[in-house]
Amino acid sequence: MYNLHAHTFLSDGDLLPSEVAVRYQDKGYSVIAITDHADYSNIKQIVKSVVEFCRRWPKDSAIRVLPGVELTHLPPVQFKPLASLARKNGIKIIIAHGETPVEPVAKDTNRLSLLADIDILAHPGLISDADTKLAARRGIFLEITSRRGHNQTNAHVINQARKFGAKLILNNDSHAPEDIITPLQLIQVGKDCGLTQAEIDKIYLDVKGFLKTKV
Repeated sequence: MYNLHAHTFLSDGDLLPSEVAVRYQDKGYSVIAITDHADYSNIKQIVKSVVEFCRRWPKDSAIRVLPGVELTHLPPVQFKPLASLARKNGIKIIIAHGETPVEPVAKDTNRLSLLADIDILAHPGLISDADTKLAARRGIFLEITSRRGHNQTNAHVINQARKFGAKLILNNDSHAPEDIITPLQLIQVGKDCGLTQAEIDKIYLDVKGFLKTKV
């Protein structure tokens, strides 16, 4: 089981990366990504720190930890250059902080981030038909989240993905110990928003294939 959206005290989380990994392992996960918030002010430090941490994480550990980043509240034209910088410096999982209904995210963030080298569009809010089609065409995951506030539009994202064939991913977006729910609880988040068991099975199959490219 996986969670590819987790924060540490490298940005606005409460825990060290090592404690995040240990707590996810304790909950039954086998793969996580550390994806702290970044913009031009801190991306070099975030990338260097998380890549080094993941490089030194024991290879025989019961949990695999991938280096990631969440590009957050950027002027939309900055997604392409910052995603490129992150990828060139060893980041495996690149998330764009999407147009959630509970934050003043810049207009066109969804569209312009989907044109960048990202893997996941987090909490994309009331994502448009055109942007959902773009995500489907580019093979970028749209996030269904357990995070309070951001989760208000989960059902809309699911319906859009169904209509246009976009891939979905279930993520936790944890910042504190109490945010780290079990894999079964995360699956239940999806079911509560209308996902069928067949759709959940497909999500996990898609993510499994995706993770094989991130070795």
